[in-house]
Amino acid sequence: MGAMLFEPIDLRSVRLPNRIVVAPMTQFSAPDGVAGDWHMVHLGQYATSGAALVLTESTYVAANARNARSCLSIYSDEQEAGIGRIAQFYNEHSAATFGVQLCHGGRKASAREPWDGGGPLPVGEGGYEAFAPSAVPISDAWPAPTPLTSETIADVIQAFADGAKRAHRAGARVIEIHGAHGYLIHQFLSPITNRRNDSYGGDLPNRMRFAIDVYDAIRAVWPDDLPIGIRVSATDWIEGGWDVADTVELAKALEARGCDYMHVSSGGLDSAQRITVGPGYQTTFAATIKAAVDMPIITVGQISNAHQAETILHTGQADMIALARPVIFNPHWAMQAAYELGESIEYPRQYERGNPVRWGAAGINAPGNVVPDK
Repeated sequence: MGAMLFEPIDLRSVRLPNRIVVAPMTQFSAPDGVAGDWHMVHLGQYATSGAALVLTESTYVAANARNARSCLSIYSDEQEAGIGRIAQFYNEHSAATFGVQLCHGGRKASAREPWDGGGPLPVGEGGYEAFAPSAVPISDAWPAPTPLTSETIADVIQAFADGAKRAHRAGARVIEIHGAHGYLIHQFLSPITNRRNDSYGGDLPNRMRFAIDVYDAIRAVWPDDLPIGIRVSATDWIEGGWDVADTVELAKALEARGCDYMHVSSGGLDSAQRITVGPGYQTTFAATIKAAVDMPIITVGQISNAHQAETILHTGQADMIALARPVIFNPHWAMQAAYELGESIEYPRQYERGNPVRWGAAGINAPGNVVPDK
C-alpha cells in the first residue's frame, strides 16, 4: 500500500497530486502591499518543491485591514499584478496549485513590523485606525479599536469579495479565508472579543454570522469549479472563549454552504491563552472536526517529518498536512518525504538529476530499499 501523503485529493475541479500544503507565512516584506522580488523568490521556491498546494501569506483586503504597512495586500491594481506575476510562474513551471489567503486584521491592524519591536503603530507615525467587532483592545498598550457598524460590516464583506475577484484575475485557483489567529473573523467568532448585542453578536449563530457572510460573498463571485477553504483557530485556549465544539458548529454550517476544506490551527486571539505545545499538538482538534463533517480537513503545527505526517493521515486525524517552519528550513521537504516513504514524485525537469534515486542519496534517510548509484 502506498503512502497516503502522496495520494491525490480533489477540491472541486482542482486535483492536488499529494496531501502536502505550504501554509501561509507572513513576511512583512511587501512595500505598499505589493509582492515584489522577495515574494517571487519566497513563494517561487515552493513551486518547485513538490508540495501540492501553496498559499500566500495573509493577504489584506483593504488598506486599514493590514496588520502592518508592509503586509501583502490585494486591494489595488498594482497589488493584483504583483500576485499575478507569481501565479503566472506557477502556471508555467509548477504542478502545484497556487492559492491566496484573504485576511482583515481587525484590532490587530496598524502594528509595527516584528523586527521593529511589534506593538501598535500610532496614526501620527504613519499608522491607521483599526476596526473590530467591539471596542476591546489587544492590551493596555494598544488603543481600543473602533466598533464596526452595520454599514461598515457590509463594506468589509464587500472588500473580501473584491479581493477574491482580484485573486481570480491574478490567476489564483484557491481562496482561503483567514478566520484564525485573532484576526477580524476570529474576533467576531470569539465571545472574548465580540461584545455586540446585534445580529453579529451574542449567541453562537450570531457570532458565526460574519464568517458565513464573508464566505457567501466570496462564493458568489468565485468560479463554481474552484475551491474556497477557511483557516480557523479551533480554540482560544482560554476558558469561556471560542472552543472546539464551537468550531464543529461552524464547520457544519460552512459545509452546508459548500465550503471545500477547513484548515485547523488554534490560538492567537489573546495573551491570556495557555497553549499546550508539542509535536502535532493541534491534530486532536482536526480529528474532532473531521469526525463531524465530510469536507477535507487540513492540520498544522509542529509536524516535522514524513513518518509523523503519514501517521496522522493513516489514523484519520486529517486529510492534508500543512507545513510552515519545516519548509522554511527545508523548502524541498516534500521531495525528501517522498524518498523516505518510498514514493516517487514529479520533479521539475530542471531538477530531475537531484532525485536521490539517481545519485545515491548518501546521508539521506532511506526508505529501506537499495538505492541505485546512478
